Amino acid sequence: MIRGAHHVAISTPNLERALGFYRDLMGFREIQRGSWEPGIPQFDQVLGLTDCSATQVMLRGANLCIELFEFKTPEPAPMDPNRPVCNHGHTHICFDVVNIHEVYDRLVAAGIRFHAPPQDFGAIRATYGRDPDGNVFEIQELMDRDDPGQLFDGGGHD
Repeated sequence: MIRGAHHVAISTPNLERALGFYRDLMGFREIQRGSWEPGIPQFDQVLGLTDCSATQVMLRGANLCIELFEFKTPEPAPMDPNRPVCNHGHTHICFDVVNIHEVYDRLVAAGIRFHAPPQDFGAIRATYGRDPDGNVFEIQELMDRDDPGQLFDGGGHD
């Protein structure tokens, strides 16, 4: 039985820069950090890699964790920081916010780029932005407290 989503994992070429975004700007809390060197069969088998090594950090938000990896080996292929969201595969992570315009303004002031300012879709206000590596994220504000998509009772991160 599936209980729910636990975490999203992101591979980054610069762990400290990614932490600056997800921890410092987005408010996720670091709960675990670790690393491993090449030659550990369990990591190779689970990840489907050979002689992998990385540093890993788990961050916790109110209802989702984000796991960041900076791989040393094998050498990762670079990602197109302007990858279109219509390409197959992972498209974005969505963060539910209170006062989308305030969050948007704070992130823009920190140098985060967005596709557009928040748009009003009636029951939801939303926009897409890019983290420092170019991964797409969405910020949304559900306007109807009775919306079945509401995951929070109005509180913030725990």
